[in-house]
Amino acid sequence: MAMTNGNRSYSVREMIKENKKKQNGQQFIEWLMPKLLLLTATISVLTTIGILFTLLFETFIFFERVSIVEFLTSKEWLPWNEETGSFGVAPLVTGTLLTTAIAMLVAIPIGLASAIYLSEYASEKTRKILKPILEVLAGIPTIVYGFFALTFVTPLLQKIIPDLGIFNALSPGIVMGVMIIPMVASLSEDAMSSVPNSIREGALGLGSTKLEVALKVVLPAAASGIAASFMLAISRAVGETMIVAVAGGSSPVFTFDVTKSIQTLTAYIVQVTTGDAGYGTTVYYSIYAVGMTLFVFTLTMNLLAQYISRRFREEY
Repeated sequence: MAMTNGNRSYSVREMIKENKKKQNGQQFIEWLMPKLLLLTATISVLTTIGILFTLLFETFIFFERVSIVEFLTSKEWLPWNEETGSFGVAPLVTGTLLTTAIAMLVAIPIGLASAIYLSEYASEKTRKILKPILEVLAGIPTIVYGFFALTFVTPLLQKIIPDLGIFNALSPGIVMGVMIIPMVASLSEDAMSSVPNSIREGALGLGSTKLEVALKVVLPAAASGIAASFMLAISRAVGETMIVAVAGGSSPVFTFDVTKSIQTLTAYIVQVTTGDAGYGTTVYYSIYAVGMTLFVFTLTMNLLAQYISRRFREEY
């Protein structure tokens, strides 16, 4: 009996030691994890600050050589001759806005309609099948979209618009819209699905049709998320590179004609960074000024998305 009691007391001591080890291990993890999370957050912040500092520093060097008034007001972008060239960013901005507008005309109606169907009409089984298929579009490399626009969409459009050039704004704009559809549809569907079913049931109980519930009840209730998806989609279109570089051309012309060759902010950066400009030249520093312009555009869109999201959330 004494032996048995001794074995029991030994087992209890071992269990206490093991529990202490587990507690010490858990305490160490609880102490370590906040430090690791702080480190990763700090790295992210410092990386962002470093990128912004580099962008600002190189942009200031550019504006020491080129007047900021010329950059903002001139309608000619002819950077390759430093003596007689012109650095007016307006043609690149109009090219970017033109392709972005076309993309939004494609992505917003189709994406929102897809979101309404997935949220309000599709069964659970259908939703599980269609939503992943729709989101596959977001996983296709943009270079593939670019060549698709150049070799398939443009020849197809030329049968309808004979004056359409090989490089134009219409084709890459349409394909960009197709690429952005999953973003609009997915984010809008998530916002609409978060609307409580009790609101839908109340509207149906008052005699509303399913379409009236979707358009007059669910859409206003989910307006903050839907508006944010639109703003983020615009930011994605403004920052798109390969589609416009491949199918849009490289003609920085101040025009709103969708049949003409254009050049966007991102396409110009691609053109210069392929090696056409030497390090330290004005053309080289111009890509930082163009990049800063692009940064201002995307930052404005993101801030606007946050503002609209908060504003609509307050209203509804």
